[in-house]
Amino acid sequence: MAAGERLLSEAKFLTVAEVAAVMRVSKMTVYRLVHAGHLPAIRVGRSFRVPEQAVHEYLRESFVGAESA
Repeated sequence: MAAGERLLSEAKFLTVAEVAAVMRVSKMTVYRLVHAGHLPAIRVGRSFRVPEQAVHEYLRESFVGAESA
């Protein structure tokens, strides 16, 4: 098994509701982020699944520290 396949099989996917809870925003905000391409997601039927790591990366990149204010 290739390294990329191994990482994908170990990836944890979150529902839109779970992402909203982690980020403490509404589900509509998560849908907007997904549709705008800011948050990667895969479509499963009529719903989306977001890789947990992508949520953490998005939050890390979006963090505004006190030194930048």
